[in-house]
Amino acid sequence: MEFKLCVPSLFGLEGLVSDELKRLDMKDVRAENGRVLFTGEKNDIARANINLRTGERVLLVAGETRAESFDQLYEGVKAMPWEQFIPVDGAFPVKGHSLDSKLYSVPDCQSIVKKAIVDRLKAKYKVEWFKETGAKYQIQFAIMRDVAVLYIDTSGAGLHKRGYRPVGNAAPLRETLAAALVKLSRYKGKEEFCDPFCGSGTIPIEAALAALNRAPGMNRKFAAQAWIWLDKTVWSKAVQEARDKEYHGKYNIWGGDIDPDSIKIATENAIRAGVSDQIRFEVAEAAEFKRSTPGGIIITNPPYGERVMEHQEAERIYRKFGAAVRTLDNWKMYILSSHTEFERSFGKTAVKKRKLYNGMIKCDLFMYY
Repeated sequence: MEFKLCVPSLFGLEGLVSDELKRLDMKDVRAENGRVLFTGEKNDIARANINLRTGERVLLVAGETRAESFDQLYEGVKAMPWEQFIPVDGAFPVKGHSLDSKLYSVPDCQSIVKKAIVDRLKAKYKVEWFKETGAKYQIQFAIMRDVAVLYIDTSGAGLHKRGYRPVGNAAPLRETLAAALVKLSRYKGKEEFCDPFCGSGTIPIEAALAALNRAPGMNRKFAAQAWIWLDKTVWSKAVQEARDKEYHGKYNIWGGDIDPDSIKIATENAIRAGVSDQIRFEVAEAAEFKRSTPGGIIITNPPYGERVMEHQEAERIYRKFGAAVRTLDNWKMYILSSHTEFERSFGKTAVKKRKLYNGMIKCDLFMYY
């Protein structure tokens, strides 16, 4: 049986998610604003969850309906085949959002969607009340311009929660965005890789996972693993397939930060991620960064100003860091910042810029070759 599936993404990363799905041999891959659609079988639900680096979660598309009135939303949702997915003891909480639509009250839409699913399942299972004590089938709805799309979340916790970062320091970078920066740099593990503002170590860890070709979801659980209709063997097979594709090289990855506590956290995170033997973390001042080797990659996310310190202090750091890296020979740099005056402070105009979002913060990726 084939399913229509959807992977939401951070804005600006849809193309990367699409490429990942195509490399996994998924069918009918189509990128849209903030999401990528594809079709897959049961095993592909497991493969997508375990392997995706840049997607936010894997949603099963239950159906789509016009929703210009509550009656229309109710009838459209009730017509969807919920009994194919939700067993009689399944828990099915509802959440969602509405944009540019006549139905703008999210709590009211939640109630209507829940009632429609309950009424459908009552008729199918011949029961009057659902205990909802079994596995969780999180329902999500997205109403956009009077069209409602209904999903069931197969992931549970977002895919950015790899399981290696239970604690973070100030201004953490989402793991999926860090993985995207590594992908955009085309880092393959051949050259030296450095992050002079490494914080809790997310960028170096994602670089190590990419260099090893290690699936980021190997060491975590997913909501759909508890689903009765999804055989447990699909998960073990997906894990084994991912293991078989791993590389076993030794890579030159370095992370530095001025804060000793951050370096301690980064080291612990790398141990949890199973990549501590690939990364060297040390307390270091970014303004004194230097390398004698010709050629390498810097990917970093320096303090922005509005979140960690004052604007002027951030600009001072950019100036000193810019002066330090100008002595490097043939290095590529990818610097993520929301600071509007970054290039002026850094002392060099980027060869290329790309708009990205770190959470809700609009940033630019400044690329220097």
